[in-house]
Amino acid sequence: MAKNKAKNDVGVDEKPRETTVEFLASLSAVLVTGLFIITFVVQAFEIPSSSMEDTLLIGDHVFVNRVQFAPQTASVGPLLPYRPVRHGDIVVFLHPDAAYAGTYVVKRIIGVPGDRIHLRNGEVYRNGEKLNEPYINHDRDEPSDFYRNNFPAVPPSDPNISPIWETELPSHIQGDDLVVPPGRYFAMGDHRGVSLDSRYWGFIPKENIIGRPMFIYWSFDTPSDQYRKTDFGDRIGFLAHVVLHFFDETRWRRTLKVVR
Repeated sequence: MAKNKAKNDVGVDEKPRETTVEFLASLSAVLVTGLFIITFVVQAFEIPSSSMEDTLLIGDHVFVNRVQFAPQTASVGPLLPYRPVRHGDIVVFLHPDAAYAGTYVVKRIIGVPGDRIHLRNGEVYRNGEKLNEPYINHDRDEPSDFYRNNFPAVPPSDPNISPIWETELPSHIQGDDLVVPPGRYFAMGDHRGVSLDSRYWGFIPKENIIGRPMFIYWSFDTPSDQYRKTDFGDRIGFLAHVVLHFFDETRWRRTLKVVR
């Protein structure tokens, strides 16, 4: 009996242990894949301002699909979900005003090339039809802000208007409408009463668009002026605040919320 048991023990196949070299190779493959995804497929962004409330709040952290609006390639084009930018898309893009070069912004696309846009009493009209915009937050609307509410009929006079856009704007007006030129997009924030958008700095060049926010992976209750505090001490102080209040100031109900 003992002899047979010994024979059976010898015959058991044991799974070979992973060597250090194999482990490092596997780890490298995971890191390279993750780096590729973060660099070329998705990117993380934090919402710094209230211009897209209530769709996106200050302190929402979103993953952005960098592939969907990218130029389609012949080799992998059929395998990836490329499509053009459409009305209603929320997009992350590089600010078109040179004064804010390198700044990432998030807005909703209202006009695509060829569209005719105008506002009357705060209502947006596209190609002659009033838009149904259930996503708009009206809590900061100001009827006396005639330029904001009756664009482009009212001449620009707001100090927030880009000087370049103020000069360029008349060349795009036909009748009562602003006409979106080829390769450009007209965007506005959902929080209309506070949003500085295409009415203030002009069209978004197609090449400036980074991608579309997919979902919120984390949301933290953040002061409205936090993005202006760029000093090292302020950043460390807020990081300490996040660590201390991670559980009680995280907006858990917004976790994994799809952005629409």
